Amino acid sequence: MLSVISEQRTYVAGRWITGDEVIDVENPADESPAGRVTVTPIGQVAQSIIQARRVFDDGIWADRAPRERAAVLHRFVDHIESNRESFIDTLVAEAGQPTAFADQTQCRAGVTLARETIDLYLSMADEEAGPVPVDDLVRGRVALSIRRHEPVGVVAAITPYNAALIMALQKLIPALMAGNSVILRPSPLTPMSSLGLAAAADAVDLPAGVLSVIAESGTEGAELLTTHPAVDMVSFTGSTSAGRQIIAQAAPTIKRLSLELGGKSAQIYLPDALHRVGVGALMVVARTAGQACVAATRMLVPEEHKEEAIEKVSAAYGSIRVGPPTDPSATMGPVISAAQRDKCRHFVELAQTHGAKIRFGGQQPAHLERGHYFEPTVLDLPDNFNPAAQEEIFGPVISVIGYRDVDDAVAIANDSVYGLSAQVYGQDVGVAVDVARRLRTGAVNVNTTVFSAYAPSGGYKQSGLGRERGPDGIREFQEVKHMSIGELAR
Repeated sequence: MLSVISEQRTYVAGRWITGDEVIDVENPADESPAGRVTVTPIGQVAQSIIQARRVFDDGIWADRAPRERAAVLHRFVDHIESNRESFIDTLVAEAGQPTAFADQTQCRAGVTLARETIDLYLSMADEEAGPVPVDDLVRGRVALSIRRHEPVGVVAAITPYNAALIMALQKLIPALMAGNSVILRPSPLTPMSSLGLAAAADAVDLPAGVLSVIAESGTEGAELLTTHPAVDMVSFTGSTSAGRQIIAQAAPTIKRLSLELGGKSAQIYLPDALHRVGVGALMVVARTAGQACVAATRMLVPEEHKEEAIEKVSAAYGSIRVGPPTDPSATMGPVISAAQRDKCRHFVELAQTHGAKIRFGGQQPAHLERGHYFEPTVLDLPDNFNPAAQEEIFGPVISVIGYRDVDDAVAIANDSVYGLSAQVYGQDVGVAVDVARRLRTGAVNVNTTVFSAYAPSGGYKQSGLGRERGPDGIREFQEVKHMSIGELAR
């Protein structure tokens, strides 16, 4: 029996709000109702902004000592951890994620990320002394030059459906630790798990207005958050097209923006690493069904070994069991919606019209009558100009592309409007690192990967602005004030 979070109300400035409109959340695994959430009335969304502004300007949270804020947020995380089973069941129901992914990657890793972020923040100085020109020191004109890090103010955090819990935590925790007020707006496709965060805030008596969690079926609330003059910053994770809209909406009030957007990441296999292609291909689709912005959906292999690589990748995809996330033997679940499944089919067909060949998959699984499933799919692409190599599909589709030499591999990897992540595999680590240094992307994994509060992520080019996680991710939620200090002449 699933213990799905059943809260239907949203949370505005310490009050639970019941709206008149209802979001019927669909379970993408079988198209059954996953739950219901009432929409936050737009007037209450405005109220969440006003109250967030008031509590910030009054210093109710921002003026507390960092260790006091840390104590409250540790209790906040304790509440999440103590309700882990409900979060897992909710993530499975609303997003169709395999139980292991919801448990390990979202809940356990999310809790660890939150606690590490608190510790990282406490290790960083709020004020740092800067160098002073020697002439100014000698003349006694300036005694100190100080960089002071202060909270931005009111932050709108807009999160995606594919990793609703951990994406929320990697925005909320650094923003709140820095002393900001935050309004969380989750994806309309997966709002239920975020209401568990509202319950955590309520349980630990976070001051009213410091955190609000709203829900909506459309974009009216998000548009208010990105245009309202009382909102100082928008932190968004989602598509590049939505990111462009947010940039335009935020421009009149010159808001700070932190945008983690789309990707079309490449995984490069040097000639001595071809034995690794099967595992690398599985990492793209297993558990997430390819619904990850950092998914390395372009596999680059030496041209002379391309057929061998495709056979290994196809064999690996043949070992994937597609099925309901509650089935312990299933290693890949559905995509989020019928529209997303149709998008996968569209791009596979479009790739074929531009010369690609389907080597595995390419259809909806015949044995699953209900649910938004799409087979793990291997495409043999003739070049990097194919639409399947240029556009973010956000589904279980990998494209294999041949390269002539290392210079060609680097050129292909960089030939994209995106630059979010990349992978390089090679027995000679020095050679692999040299390749990694040449890639125009925000993160490169060389023979391994790491996800932690200490490792930043973010994009080059149209993959976004700013960074999340790491010291740089914390500083995104802070302003820098310079203070020059000297003695007053008598």
